[in-house]
Amino acid sequence: DTIARGEGEDRSGTLIADAVRSAGGDVVARDVLPDDQERIASRLRSYADALGVDLVLTTGGSGVAPRDVTPEATLSVVDRLVPGLVEAARIQTLGKTPLAMVARGVAGIRRRTLIVNLPGSPKAATENLTAVAEILPHAVMIVQGVDPKLVRSGGAKSAKPAAAHPSNGDHAHSHDKSAAQAPAPAGAMAKNVGGPT
Repeated sequence: DTIARGEGEDRSGTLIADAVRSAGGDVVARDVLPDDQERIASRLRSYADALGVDLVLTTGGSGVAPRDVTPEATLSVVDRLVPGLVEAARIQTLGKTPLAMVARGVAGIRRRTLIVNLPGSPKAATENLTAVAEILPHAVMIVQGVDPKLVRSGGAKSAKPAAAHPSNGDHAHSHDKSAAQAPAPAGAMAKNVGGPT
């Protein structure tokens, strides 16, 4: 909410966008939204359905504060859950801070788009993304129906555009990358500031 009102800098969104680009991905959209469940859900649907991105990364709004509704917004739009992604990130970051126990982020699939919630703090968002970054290109290819083995051998054709990301003060980033290029955290980001991530 604070960032959406222009009262703060979206440092988490910037760090995530930089990480996506460093991994070879393209950020095709980036938005900051208030902590409003329907607005976040609507943006997630737009990234997946209208933009057809491969990956959406959200940051913020995934804790236990009253206005943290990003997980609920994500749950309302995904068709299937991918709990291992956020579980792995929580386990890895729990050794650094007990606050990981109150993280409520989720990961799921809407059609051919992977959506992953990250925490709102720059440090936590970076640590969580780092924890799952290695598997994201593989996961995105599988969601897209591309056999990662064929991509590695050069036998696969390129897939569709990649990811978007909504955030609190919601931030959305999206990313275009062909699967044949084996994108690293392909995708976009979304960030909720002052609300669910």
